[in-house]
Amino acid sequence: MNNRWQLKQDEDRRGLARRFDEQARPVYAAIDLGTTSCRLVIASPTPTSFQVIETFSKVTRLGEGIIQDNELSKHAIRRTVAALKVCAGVINEYAPICKARYVATAACRRAKNCQEFLSLVKRETGLNIETISSKEEARLAVVGCIPLLNRCIKRTLVFDIGGGSTEISLARITNTGKTFIEGFVSLPYGVVTISEAFPSKDLTDLAYNTIIERTHKILKDFDEKHGIFKAIQNQEIQVIGTSGTVTVLGAVHLNLARYNRSAVDGISISKRDIDRAITKIKMLGDEGRKKHPCIGAQKADLTMAGCAIIEALCSFWPISEITVADRGIREGILLDLMHRNQKYPNKIQKKHGRRNQFGKPWREARGATKNITRKSKDA
Repeated sequence: MNNRWQLKQDEDRRGLARRFDEQARPVYAAIDLGTTSCRLVIASPTPTSFQVIETFSKVTRLGEGIIQDNELSKHAIRRTVAALKVCAGVINEYAPICKARYVATAACRRAKNCQEFLSLVKRETGLNIETISSKEEARLAVVGCIPLLNRCIKRTLVFDIGGGSTEISLARITNTGKTFIEGFVSLPYGVVTISEAFPSKDLTDLAYNTIIERTHKILKDFDEKHGIFKAIQNQEIQVIGTSGTVTVLGAVHLNLARYNRSAVDGISISKRDIDRAITKIKMLGDEGRKKHPCIGAQKADLTMAGCAIIEALCSFWPISEITVADRGIREGILLDLMHRNQKYPNKIQKKHGRRNQFGKPWREARGATKNITRKSKDA
């Protein structure tokens, strides 16, 4: 009996120590409110990166119908506010938050009633969400993918297929290890706007080829300005894709019975295997995609739109392989905030009996990735 009681006491002390340690570590939060989904991540920094504590993701289709009149619909707003209330509840469970940033992207950039929507969100949830530019969205996607960069290749092309736009960034790694964006281009369409512009269950060949041709026209000047075609041909550029469609391609390529982030994130898929995966997704048909465990009903139509964009990129540039990234804007925000807090530390303060680290607000310390927003002298 005494031994059993002693073991219980030891377990209680270890549990208390773990809880104290978790409370002592600073906690960061990020929300990416996109045209398709609302995503939250809460994490604590580690010596090399960060440890995810909790995530939440919900397909809300905030941009549903926006191509009709450039307004967020009442149904879409209602769904999104409900998801953001869940986010706010999760965030409150981990208060106080050391630093946080909540951003909205293409749907809010486009919507005439965006400010009304964000004011409603503030009233209903207490969350302050900012609408960011295409350039900032592209930058954050690159920052989020930094852990996947091949340091032996000095340039990286990162494409992020969103619901309302597609951001494509060209980044360079300098000899000192810094990363900066050489240039970026934004395609004014994503998986939601394409699926609504071509509402048939299966994209027709004409619609599919129209997306490819339009993408080629937009990429032409960007390619010529930065000499991307030849650099990719010479294997001087790593290509990274981050989006739901890219991760679906990874899952289909691996023949996963259900989606597994750890299996997909960071893998490289050859051009031949990309073509095979896209062909397989096409052959499934609408009903097959709805039943597929890694696609599902909510992404069935969106996946075909995303495949058209990926095929456009792979047919425009001589891409031999793509690195799959199950990461992006949220992770970029976290790395940004944590880097800045290290660069601009403040005193450790106590709040509500919990030790926490506070630094200057991120708006006052945009330094963590200044090296990723403009050309470095080291280039």
